[in-house]
Amino acid sequence: MIEPQMDLRKGLAAALKSVRKSRQLTQEDFSLVSSRTYLSTLERGIKSPTLDKLQEIAEVMSVHPASLVLLACAISAGDNTGVVIDAIASEAKSILADRKY
Repeated sequence: MIEPQMDLRKGLAAALKSVRKSRQLTQEDFSLVSSRTYLSTLERGIKSPTLDKLQEIAEVMSVHPASLVLLACAISAGDNTGVVIDAIASEAKSILADRKY
């Protein structure tokens, strides 16, 4: 396992802010799912969202919630971004291949 250079909460904070800005959304655009104050605390890494809240926020951004988590892991990895993304993809494929229905 690759040691992260940044903790995952800070990585998620950076991912949320980056995707929000790339989609040209303001914090106020999330008013149906979150307060501006709460979104600000997420983007500053002060709080972590629940999975349900992450899904709601991702829907406003028009991205899959897993993309936000993957981006957070990649940002946390610093220079090891590509290695982390490849490792996550490999782990997921392996787990799905071994899954018993």
